[in-house]
Amino acid sequence: MDGELFARERVVIAPGAVHVPDWLTAQRQRELLDACREWARPPAGLRTVRTPGGGVMTARQVCLGLHWYPYGYARTAVDGDGAPVKPMPRWLADLGGEAVAAAYGRAPEPAEAYDIALVNFYTGDSRMGMHRDAEEKSGAPVVSLSLGDSCVFRFGNTASRGRPYRDVELRSGDLFVFGDSSRLAYHGVPKVLPGTAPQGLGLTGRLNITLRVGGLGGDGA
Repeated sequence: MDGELFARERVVIAPGAVHVPDWLTAQRQRELLDACREWARPPAGLRTVRTPGGGVMTARQVCLGLHWYPYGYARTAVDGDGAPVKPMPRWLADLGGEAVAAAYGRAPEPAEAYDIALVNFYTGDSRMGMHRDAEEKSGAPVVSLSLGDSCVFRFGNTASRGRPYRDVELRSGDLFVFGDSSRLAYHGVPKVLPGTAPQGLGLTGRLNITLRVGGLGGDGA
């Protein structure tokens, strides 16, 4: 938050899971927010996600590159308006590579070109249950970028949704990367902290931009 005495430092939460606070500048946050607002417009815009069991996710979502739905990928918004998914911008894919370099101190492998983005919008009462990002065939690290309100991000283990896990406060501009032995760890958002977004950003709520490497070839159809 503004006016803190000490800068928050990079923290290794688990092997391969790294939190880099304040990675996005204020200007980059505004640019990403503007882009998210464009991506959220129809066609293939922001939609409510329903699970096969009849549940409804409280965070709404828009996808780029490939469309995620429980539990797979498609080239059209199969659980929305059916329109072709918006393309993954090259600059956003490059940002994923920069994020990996910032977290791990190395550039991603050439084959690890980020080709999928999931943008989740959280209101103050939105939650995300513990889950794994397991529909991809690539083991490349997952990149998570936060905008707007802070949240409690729960990062767990690879065996179950229960303990052990660790709660991390993610603020606007923070980067979280998880790969290697933590790539399939369960994680979720049990709480959003309303009213904590930077005043100059102009966002009420929280946006999370998750970048992934699908490794799917022609399978995402």
